[in-house]
Amino acid sequence: MHRSSRTGRSPRSRATAGTAVALAVLGLLAGGCVPETGGVRGGPGAAGLRDPYFPKLGNGGYDVRHYALDLAFDPAAGRLDGTARITARATRDLSAFNLDLAGLTVERADVDGEPAAFNRAGGELTLRPRDELSEGAEFTVTVVYSGVPEPLTDADGSTEGWLNTADGALAVGEPAGSTTWFPGNHHPSDKATYEIALTAPSRLQALSNGVRVSSGPASGGRTRTVWRQAEPMASYLATVMIGRYATTTGTALGGVPVVTAVEPSLGPATAALRAELPTFLARLRERFGPYPFGAAGAVVVPDGLIGYALETQTRPVLPASAFDRATLVHELAHQWFGNSVTPESWQDIWLNEGFATYAEWLYAEEYESVPARRRFEAAFAEDANWAFPPADPPTAGDLFGAPVYQRGAMVLHKLREAVGDEVFDELLRGWAAKYRHANASTEDFTAYAEGVAGRDLGELWDVWLYGDGRPEKP
Repeated sequence: MHRSSRTGRSPRSRATAGTAVALAVLGLLAGGCVPETGGVRGGPGAAGLRDPYFPKLGNGGYDVRHYALDLAFDPAAGRLDGTARITARATRDLSAFNLDLAGLTVERADVDGEPAAFNRAGGELTLRPRDELSEGAEFTVTVVYSGVPEPLTDADGSTEGWLNTADGALAVGEPAGSTTWFPGNHHPSDKATYEIALTAPSRLQALSNGVRVSSGPASGGRTRTVWRQAEPMASYLATVMIGRYATTTGTALGGVPVVTAVEPSLGPATAALRAELPTFLARLRERFGPYPFGAAGAVVVPDGLIGYALETQTRPVLPASAFDRATLVHELAHQWFGNSVTPESWQDIWLNEGFATYAEWLYAEEYESVPARRRFEAAFAEDANWAFPPADPPTAGDLFGAPVYQRGAMVLHKLREAVGDEVFDELLRGWAAKYRHANASTEDFTAYAEGVAGRDLGELWDVWLYGDGRPEKP
């Protein structure tokens, strides 16, 4: 993520905006689990995964495999009508389980085609299937819902979730905005594949993640467009863009389809950089290894809609004022670090932002003759980067603070100096390969790095990753 003007994830692609989502979500996502009753073998799944910053985000007792979302949007009324079909596997015997959903009205819910009892409490939708679910069983949940989605407001005034625009909508979700437009297990540790069908007025474009697999007329002067994300994706990376976009299609990396979209008035000013996207991907592939997805692209939106750039999977969203080389490199690097290799919990967010920031440094070093050491020294001198250790933000409001970005990148530069360029390059590619389409923690990374380096690096981690103070010298 890259905060622009605050600077939007520009210390971090999200340097300050994530601050307040935390407080909004903590109040929003209250537990609503149905109590276990006598005579049942299974119990209710947990109403949260005890994430250090969002304890009620996500749910226990099952693992989602696939989301099929069928969404119809009326821009005039701001109304969303949705059907979510969720395929999951029970990880324990279940008498009931929860889905995260903020607002909206649930009209009915089925489990394996049979009506399920359900109730709402805060941001929790609790379902009790007619028959208990056995550990290991695969099951399908269908939830029909509707309403006018309400976005989440961050502490710095920025917004997440389903955002209505002048002629459509934009959905962005880090860390919890996806709860505002579809029910699910909204924690990054539960990744799944997606198919997202969008029905909207035919005068508008409707885009989402992955590859467009079909588009055709629907009733009432509308068009139904279906997008498929075949590789696993965390829910916070799901996106929807509905509006008057000018789109450009092409290919990259020997055949990966590329779709870029832009508000028409921004087209001429952004055309040259959008055309370079395949070149950026090729250069990042040289450094980080094979591109992890079957589609690529970018969407440029007018300023004022969101105050940050976001690495939505295969199709990053960038406001016009942040659509520059550094931010584009940052968001594309996230496709490897954050989207393919996804944090185990929100405490591991530096593995996203530190890596993407260091990707900017590496790109500037190789193609703009700006040594990474110069960027490191500038970051070292900046007081804000020492507010807290990158691997241990003190509160949810600090998850996208400057230390996560800049000091996270400093960790990687010190690692590079410690092991040498050849081993460091091997480490970057190997990390992306080992945890491709999986989740990883800070502990996974430090263990992996020490394995590649062939020695203990505890002193480096103690000072740069976990240390409270700034060393006397860089």
